[in-house]
Amino acid sequence: MKIVLFHIILALIWTAVTATFSFGNLLIGLVLAYLVLLVVGPAIDNSNYTRRVWKAFTLLLLFIKELFLSSIRVAIDVMRPGFRMKSGVVDIPLDVESDLEITLFANMISLTPGTLSLEVSDDRKELFIHAMYVDEGVDQVRKEIKEKMEQHILQVTR
Repeated sequence: MKIVLFHIILALIWTAVTATFSFGNLLIGLVLAYLVLLVVGPAIDNSNYTRRVWKAFTLLLLFIKELFLSSIRVAIDVMRPGFRMKSGVVDIPLDVESDLEITLFANMISLTPGTLSLEVSDDRKELFIHAMYVDEGVDQVRKEIKEKMEQHILQVTR
């Protein structure tokens, strides 16, 4: 946790030195601080912080891609006459365990058009979702969601 604070402080120092307090300059400061931590990070902390930051950035890009693709798919189906989609409730066995991981996973599913998180089981082993497209089968929906989102969340949080 100390290294996260150090990362933020380095970025704030950058914005103070450049005397330009804008979002873009803060973003540049965060990138430069990341590069500094990449070099000196192993001497400060062994928590693989720089790897986890990179994985979080990859997760963000993956989510934006899925958001874009699913938005287009839903928009096309909504504008097309007739009802072609086959929806259903799917239970997804969870590999994520902590409250943060489950919340992040459920929110990423709900924010993606065409899917909605419904409930986490009492034993926290399953997440129930509603999916608009169960055309290829429930197992395919489970596989796609686990591979596209859950595995990336696990890489960031562990």
